[in-house]
Amino acid sequence: MRHNKKVNHLGRTSAHRKAMLSNMASSLILHKRIETTVAKAKALRKYVEPLITRAKVDSTHNRRIVFSYLENKYAVTELFREVAVKVGDRPGGYTRILKTRTRLGDAADMCIIELVDYNENMLGTKDASKKSKRRSRSKSKKSETKVAETTVGSETTVESANENVEVKQAEENNNDTTAKE
Repeated sequence: MRHNKKVNHLGRTSAHRKAMLSNMASSLILHKRIETTVAKAKALRKYVEPLITRAKVDSTHNRRIVFSYLENKYAVTELFREVAVKVGDRPGGYTRILKTRTRLGDAADMCIIELVDYNENMLGTKDASKKSKRRSRSKSKKSETKVAETTVGSETTVESANENVEVKQAEENNNDTTAKE
């Protein structure tokens, strides 16, 4: 029985497993998302999240410990410079696993593992879902007033769309009268 055995050996020797997780963690840090199997992604999550937590405190000791796990100086630099700064206020849960499909050859469950704060699509949908999606029932053009924002330097001006339409119609009328004369 496997009581209290939490490590998934992934069908590999310990040296092969450590090398594979090191390479996958380096790729995840450098590319911000990778595609792999669900079992490997879950093992990678346990491997890389303590490293990201350690990277929040930039010291020589922490850099050496992280380097002993990753063995890739570019990944260590990226982790301490960009990733740790972006996830500095997050208390944990730095990765997200999104299940995608089953692999055609062996029917393995595939997924994408990514760093949470680097997916702009998910961050954008989260902001869009907070806004109210209600519409008014009246469809007359006079009752609707659309607002357009124009940014000039540091000043922001707000104009109604009806005023813009009136200005365009006046310009067209002036052009028509000029063409007739």
